[in-house]
This record gives sequence, C-alpha cells and structure tokens, in this order.
Amino acid sequence: MNILKRAKEVFKIEAEAIANLAVNLDANFEEAVEKILAAKGKLIISGMGKSGIIGKKIAATMASTGTPSFFLHPGEAYHGDLGMIEQEDIVLLISNSGETDEVLKLIPFLKAQENIIIAMSGKPLSTLAKNATCHLNVAVEQEACPLQLAPTSSTTATLVMGDALAVILMELREFKDTDFAQFHPGGSLGRRLLSTVTDVMKKENLPLVDLKSSIQQVIEKISSGRLGLVVVMHNNRIEGIVTDGDIRRAMETSQEEFFTLKAYDLMTKNPKTIESKAKLAVAQKLMTELKVNSLLVVEDETLVGIVQIYDIGV
Repeated sequence: MNILKRAKEVFKIEAEAIANLAVNLDANFEEAVEKILAAKGKLIISGMGKSGIIGKKIAATMASTGTPSFFLHPGEAYHGDLGMIEQEDIVLLISNSGETDEVLKLIPFLKAQENIIIAMSGKPLSTLAKNATCHLNVAVEQEACPLQLAPTSSTTATLVMGDALAVILMELREFKDTDFAQFHPGGSLGRRLLSTVTDVMKKENLPLVDLKSSIQQVIEKISSGRLGLVVVMHNNRIEGIVTDGDIRRAMETSQEEFFTLKAYDLMTKNPKTIESKAKLAVAQKLMTELKVNSLLVVEDETLVGIVQIYDIGV
C-alpha cells in the first residue's frame, strides 16, 4: 500500500462530502437558524455513538459562542434525564440513518411537550426527518472507510454542518471576541481580553537609574533587573530608557569614550507607556504595532511598573 496516496484519497473523499453539503443546503437550514436564534430556551443536542460524539462537540461550540447548549445522551434521557428538557428548549437530534432507535424514542415526549425538533441525518425520508420541524441533510456519497462501515465522511459532514450553524448564529448575535473571552477566562485569549496590565506587570525592584548614572551603573542595573532595560528617572519623572541593545550599539560606535558615557547619553527619550488599567490585548497590540518588547506602565504619568510581551503569554 502507498500510505501517502491512500491518505490523500481519504482527504479527497471527505472534502467532497463537505462540498456536497452546499448542494443539499435548502430553506430548512435557514429555518433552523431562525428557530434557534428566536428560542427562549437552550439548544439541546442528542445522538448515539459517533453521532453523539460529534453532537458533544457541536454543543460545546454553541455554548462557547453565544448559544446556550448542552449534550444529552439519548439512553440517559430515556431513563430519567428527559426532565432536563424544558418546553422552550429546541432539540437537535443527530442520526446518520435517521432510524436510530434510542433517538427515535425521544420523539413522542418532544412532540407531547411541543419542543421544536431539528433533525440532522443523511436520509431526508427517514423517520427522524419526517418527525422534525426542519431537517438538515448531511448525506454523503461514500464513507472514507474501505468497508463503508465506520462513520468517517458522514461524521465529518455532520461536524461541518454544526460548525456552519454555530458560525452563522455567532454573526447574527454579533458575538465579539470579548464575549468569547467571558466563556474562556482560563484560556490565553480570555487572559488577554479580561486581564489588565496591572495583573502581570513587574512592579517590585524596578531597574531605575538617574540621568547622570555612569555606564557601569547602567549595565549593572540592566543585569540585576533582568528585563533587558533600565528606566532613566529625574525627580520621579520618566526621562527615558536604556536597553541592552543601546549598550551594544554604544560599544560599537563610541569605543574610545564608552566608559565615560552617562545614562542621558544613551537613553531613548519619551519611551512608550501604557496605563495600568489597560487590557493585556491593548498592550499586545501596542507592542506589536510599535515593534517593541516592553512598555512602561504609568498611573497619572507616574511609573508603577513594566510590562513585556513575554508577560502576556503570546
């Protein structure tokens, strides 16, 4: 077997399955979006086996992008967890065949409670499709599995259909990155969007020197401060900064008088600053735009800390 060739064939089969979704897309998709968007309750997703696994992912994506959602195992639902479904909830049932017994058993309860049912299957004429308010067709011509038994192309198509729903609902809800961060406070994105500069800045033992500090004193402060820079101060005012790069350049351009240089000879005036209450995302954007690794943190023009790109975790 040519392993790479076979892998490419799998990619091609599944890519064609995804492309075919657009061919089968119809007004049912629009109706499903509108129903979910207008719902006062949650979007509850259920499915067995591989369809259930895909359902869990769709529910997770929905929940993190502005559509309250959770996955309900159909077997557990039929043995007591149906009480988790309220009348205002919409239920998305996933079954490639549209005839999965555990899924079909939920329909009488949902009908009696007058829940909106969205079906996702590969069989538009299946029992599931016929009993749904709207049906999302995820039919595929073939599975990537050589035995045509293991769900491969069909689960990929189902996942992509779920992503399409989630993305469109995000846009219709005008869901922003700050909203996303609210649901992901522990992630790097949430940290950058919710945390402020004061949460991560260095504020103890800042490397400070005076305008007339000698080159030796500047180098010692840069070394002991371990930030790659010193802040030049005068009467508690920020006058400039000296970086280790400034030191290297001075060694190359001012070799003869190098050891007579003072901080004011080396410093960059008007260094870039940021307010302590600024979000980390703002600090990151500013450093990227200015092509610098550090910002001086101020409160009412008074130095209170130093934040570096490494502190933001990008």
